[in-house]
Amino acid sequence: MTQVEDSAPRSLAELARRHGLRPAIARPTFPVYLRHLWQRRHFVLTYATSRNVSRYSGSALGQLWQVITPLLNAAIYYVMFGLILGGSKGIPNYPAFLLTGMFVFTYTQRTVTAGAKSISGNLSLIRALHFPRASLPLAYTIQELQQLAISMGVLLVIVVVTGEPPNWFWLMIPVVLLLQTLFNVGAGLVLARLGSSMRDLNQLLPFIMRTWLYASGVFFAIHDKVVHSARLPEWVATVMYLNPAASYIEWMRDILIGNHTPPQTVWLSCLVWAIVALVGGSWYFWRAEDRYGRG
Repeated sequence: MTQVEDSAPRSLAELARRHGLRPAIARPTFPVYLRHLWQRRHFVLTYATSRNVSRYSGSALGQLWQVITPLLNAAIYYVMFGLILGGSKGIPNYPAFLLTGMFVFTYTQRTVTAGAKSISGNLSLIRALHFPRASLPLAYTIQELQQLAISMGVLLVIVVVTGEPPNWFWLMIPVVLLLQTLFNVGAGLVLARLGSSMRDLNQLLPFIMRTWLYASGVFFAIHDKVVHSARLPEWVATVMYLNPAASYIEWMRDILIGNHTPPQTVWLSCLVWAIVALVGGSWYFWRAEDRYGRG
């Protein structure tokens, strides 16, 4: 009797394979997965937009907070790091220098942090519906990109007010943001997979992000601080410039601030990080597609 019972599941599995049937949550091939993800693009955009709208729906000022928040952040950062801590010494147009660093870094920071929670925080949705799970970290990236668009508007006004007139180099701003967005998508996918199984990751991320913030030259000029002030070897500054957050910050500063001249290699670093993160992150996330939502 036991032999008959054991052979039944095997025969059913063989029958399913013979007729091309497979489990509903089976992982498709990578090209098919990307095609399914593209087909869900309207869902991704709608989900991201609705999250942005609902973020401030319970407040009296509503969507005005999307403008007020970066303005308040700008004032606090400048008072703390520019005036009280004296970080503005030796840096031309420190308000534009500081705010460019903060807004660009915050975009990556918020995207990566949100990506780490995108799977573990949406288990009910994942278990109820069948869709490419990469839609969730991608939607979180688009949500932060929408917020960044408002912050960049505030930043450009501040840059002009502080004495940096618009010029043809500003046409490169979308290119930098595109490459940073590609990097953010890849990094968010990696953190989404890690966060789905490592529940302690969300406790560690604030410390990781804070360390990354201080290592990315947001508040200081990397070369002057590392080589001239700290008397460290030149290669230390080079390594700091090549970290992805610093690369995107420095390229954006190069565009917006006339007297700021970072190493020319930062644009190449931005391109390489965007490609490596997007391709590697997409493949890494896809490899665990059939395991998200279990347990």
